[in-house]
Amino acid sequence: MKQDYQILLYYCYAKIENPEEYREQHHLFCIENNLRGRIIISSEGLNGTVSGHKDDCEAYMDYVLNDSRFGHTEFKVEPHEGHAFAKIHVRYKPEIVNSGLDYIDPNVRTGEYVEPDEFRQLLKQKDDDTIILDVRSSYEHMVGKFKDAMTLDIENFRDFPDKVEEIRDELEGKKIVTYCTGGIKCEKASAYLLEKGFENVYQLHGGIIKYGIEEEGEDFEGKCYVFDGRVVADVNKVNPKVISRCYVTGQPTGRMVNCANPHCNAHVPMSEEGAEVFNGCCSQECSEHPDVRSYDGTGFYKKEMNGYNPMKGWKRRSETSADTCMNG
Repeated sequence: MKQDYQILLYYCYAKIENPEEYREQHHLFCIENNLRGRIIISSEGLNGTVSGHKDDCEAYMDYVLNDSRFGHTEFKVEPHEGHAFAKIHVRYKPEIVNSGLDYIDPNVRTGEYVEPDEFRQLLKQKDDDTIILDVRSSYEHMVGKFKDAMTLDIENFRDFPDKVEEIRDELEGKKIVTYCTGGIKCEKASAYLLEKGFENVYQLHGGIIKYGIEEEGEDFEGKCYVFDGRVVADVNKVNPKVISRCYVTGQPTGRMVNCANPHCNAHVPMSEEGAEVFNGCCSQECSEHPDVRSYDGTGFYKKEMNGYNPMKGWKRRSETSADTCMNG
């Protein structure tokens, strides 16, 4: 299949003086260049995943990198057969990753980077004094993780600090190497560990995605949970295996769905066969709920927009352009 499109995953911790104003500028650039995806703008920087034709993606990377604030941004680039998103969402939020650690600036202090090739060797030579720490949420590592990694039972990254205190005894005196999907959570997770007195703290540079691109994903077991239309992505081209099991049938599957009952909405592994049992629901009880959604075979349901208008500002820009042309 021809892959003329790309998916870009990136983040950049950098100070933005007027983030809400910049959000609109950034948003309009994405619309004008046919990009789709999810981007967060904050006073602490940028965090995004976008898709587009490779020429449009090149234009977008140039747009970001030519801004002196974001010149150190590293893009993880994956080829794709089309758009991985239906729309473009560019939102302002207090943090570029919801952590509750807004006082931590990774540009000041963070864990030392371990490059993908070094990490590959580390996995092969791992000893009892080294902990490979997955800082992602439970639903993410449920479907895939690095071999022998320590995972955390957390619903979201905001739970990380409390969980660290629970497992402090297991971490004390160890070499800790954190990892996440693209590296953004590790910047703050490793910084937080250093702040709490752990001394030997490192992070996988660029996360699972960069490791998959550069080192073929060896010893990453299962699939990588991603925040685009794919939901999960294959990263291991060397020794792949499926580690997750269907919530309904118990059979191996790397497929993730949301329960068709919107009041449950459990995000769990579910095979196509398992989804047929309760029409996309995780249980008989959920399938009998009066508000159950129609299952279309994907198990993916669009989120409510909550008043967000992806085209906001576009009309004003278009009218301004038209006025300029008429008065030119």
